[in-house]
Amino acid sequence: MKSHLAALLCVVLSLVFLTPPAWAETPAERDARMEWWRDAKFGMFIHWGVYSVPAGTYHGEKIGGIGEWIMRRAEIPVAEYREYAQDFDPVKYDPEQWAALAKRAGMKYVVITSKHHDGFALYDSAVTDWDIADASPYGKDLLAPLADAVRDEGLKFGLYYSQAQDWTHPGGAKAGLAEGQSWDEANKGDFDEYLRTIALPQTKEVLTKFHPDVLWWDTPTWMNAERAKPLHDLLADYPEIITNNRLGGGYRGDTETPEQHIPATGYKDRDWETCMTMNNTWGFKSYDHNWKSTEVLLHNLVDIVSKGGNYLLNVGPTKEGEIPQESIDRLTEIGEWMDTNGASIYGTTASPCRRPDWGRITSKPGKLYLHVFDWPSDGKLVVPVEVETSGCHPLADASRNFDVSKSDAGVVVHLTGDAVDPIDTVVELEISGTPKEIFRRVAPAANGTLVLQAGDAVIEGNAQVESIGNQPNIGFWTDAADVVVWNCKSDKPGKYRLAAEVAAPASSKLVVSVGDAKANVAVKATGGYQDFESQDWGEVELKTSGKFSVKIMPKSGQWQAINLRSLKLTPVK
Repeated sequence: MKSHLAALLCVVLSLVFLTPPAWAETPAERDARMEWWRDAKFGMFIHWGVYSVPAGTYHGEKIGGIGEWIMRRAEIPVAEYREYAQDFDPVKYDPEQWAALAKRAGMKYVVITSKHHDGFALYDSAVTDWDIADASPYGKDLLAPLADAVRDEGLKFGLYYSQAQDWTHPGGAKAGLAEGQSWDEANKGDFDEYLRTIALPQTKEVLTKFHPDVLWWDTPTWMNAERAKPLHDLLADYPEIITNNRLGGGYRGDTETPEQHIPATGYKDRDWETCMTMNNTWGFKSYDHNWKSTEVLLHNLVDIVSKGGNYLLNVGPTKEGEIPQESIDRLTEIGEWMDTNGASIYGTTASPCRRPDWGRITSKPGKLYLHVFDWPSDGKLVVPVEVETSGCHPLADASRNFDVSKSDAGVVVHLTGDAVDPIDTVVELEISGTPKEIFRRVAPAANGTLVLQAGDAVIEGNAQVESIGNQPNIGFWTDAADVVVWNCKSDKPGKYRLAAEVAAPASSKLVVSVGDAKANVAVKATGGYQDFESQDWGEVELKTSGKFSVKIMPKSGQWQAINLRSLKLTPVK
């Protein structure tokens, strides 16, 4: 997780360093440029290179970590690693088959590694002989045939390029080491010279040769604004290109890129894309059989889309050029679901309300798509919104209608019969107007205790719910103007003890109001943003029963960012 201060610094720097399209664009022009990407929702990531030869094993030892990092993890000497290229001969590579698989899975774009951190290029580079054409027996470009095949299927084509890390060419950056350090004299050198002679001309090559729709930078190790600017400036000639936030130097690009996790509430006012593996590795590892199920992958897709993001799902081909059968099987099954339910994914926007217990929600003008992961035993789906409805049925069967009623908790869909799909039955709810969220009113337990969880909060400002250790918490709370509110009810007026589960790098001060009563709180430093502990925040008196709000308000000038998982109010006997 990035620190909040680092995140804030990126925001400040972004005011100075903007990508060329964003610099000149109106909001409408940006929306037009991003339209295909926002509608696509689902893409294929491909990590492929020389690292598929050792496939996770070096000198008979299984090397921990992800497959494409084997050179760095095992500190393999450059000369020895280069020998693997002689066994990188993908004679079974079928780009048309790969593109057809992406299309069959319901994916709308493909992004492949043109050069990963080992420095090996999958195309014929005039900049170096460390490429597929010069260093392997295959002897020819791998990318152009795939670009053609992908576009022939009607999909967009993107390229990943590791602009900073390079463990083969002299001077390339190396994660975990100070600038200029290495495990091998052969790849030591001047980083600025590396950027000038390798990264910059190769980026020019991939842009001019392949005209990618997406350029996916990665790991800005040793980068700063001065070093990133020449790479960034190349984009000026490609006004339609979409880039991510990993160039470095404060250049934010177009998209956030959470890796291997799904943000609890997505990103406010930023396009974003979760990239994720099907097992534990990006590049092929022969012994990694920890495959996610189709159910998990589909639920990930729906969860991401319900929060306004895209899902970039990885495959790691073998050295022969074959995508593992386990990946093919799962993508085929996802595609079968998408054939029926794609309308609930493509072109949708985020849910207008918090996620319900039974599944997720996606949205289009005039429609809410209710993704039912858990078919309710009582047949009732409560959708926590206020909106007029005109019809409701399974997306897979428009003739099967469901009754709809209203309650204080929101719209209630009365299901009949069994689920259409055991993984996700999509119910289409036809609406008119804009849905208004009905926030859950937290009720006390039998003993009178109120437990206010991060996911039930109403946030006024830019703080957001994120996930740390698979537990939601309110984070990115850097602005003292942000207020967090819970709507509650209780029949037990009286004194309550406040206990918070909080993480804080520094001490801070805030005010907790419970109804009309207020308590001044001093938050103790816990050591870091992931170091949660329970803290006693004092006592407050609730003077009336019924409905009330609990608010946390930072004290201006005395506020330092915190992460908050929960606030518990326990009656004082």
